[in-house]
Amino acid sequence: MSGHNKWSKIKHKKGAADAKKGKIYTKLIKELTIAAKIGGGDPDGNPRLRTAIAAARAENMPNDNVDRAIKKGTGELEGVSYEEFSLEGYGPAGVGIIMDILTDNRNRAVAEVRSALDKNNGKMGASGSVSYNFKTMGVFSIEKGNLTEDKIMETALDAGLEDIQDEGDGFYLTCAPDKFADVKDALDKIGAKYISAEVAKVGQTTVALTGADVGRMVKLLDRLEELDDIQKVHHNADMDEAELEKLAG
Repeated sequence: MSGHNKWSKIKHKKGAADAKKGKIYTKLIKELTIAAKIGGGDPDGNPRLRTAIAAARAENMPNDNVDRAIKKGTGELEGVSYEEFSLEGYGPAGVGIIMDILTDNRNRAVAEVRSALDKNNGKMGASGSVSYNFKTMGVFSIEKGNLTEDKIMETALDAGLEDIQDEGDGFYLTCAPDKFADVKDALDKIGAKYISAEVAKVGQTTVALTGADVGRMVKLLDRLEELDDIQKVHHNADMDEAELEKLAG
């Protein structure tokens, strides 16, 4: 399993993700809005919007919320003007971190990210210092249930599925980012239950964390994910699962 996925999977099993559903919706709405603003409100002609809609549906966002966000982007409803960019930094033991920003105030966003890093065993990095090691991919973590690897391959391979890993109680799937919506449509047809489904920047090499560094990394990730201007946090930490289980309680 990709290192970035372990913590989200464990939080899902513990039910901790539900408490952050409102914040997840806020971030998804911002992505839907800017995707529609840049490429128009028709998902068939706007791959980024189609991917955003697929991600929203994976989180069970109501259709009314999706429609309003799109209309704000197209100008049919009044909305906020956002700027998007990424910041790079480091966590404990030199873990690489990329933070995708979507904000209406660049100076505030940069200052808040720098403060969060400085106060939680991290530091800001220069542009390009981390991103060279990351690849953008469509990433799915799904419960196994009655699904088999053969069934998933049979259904999703033609849609663009590139790799599947059996994790015992579930499957970890990857695809090209522009195939995310197609693969999700295929998985929906066979009743896949999602632990997570997103387009993410995945570290091509990882940094193993054990002991106290796991707790430090989780604290830093939680703090960064709390910031309203951060859409997504990507990292290449491979955290010890036993330590993560302890932290999840």
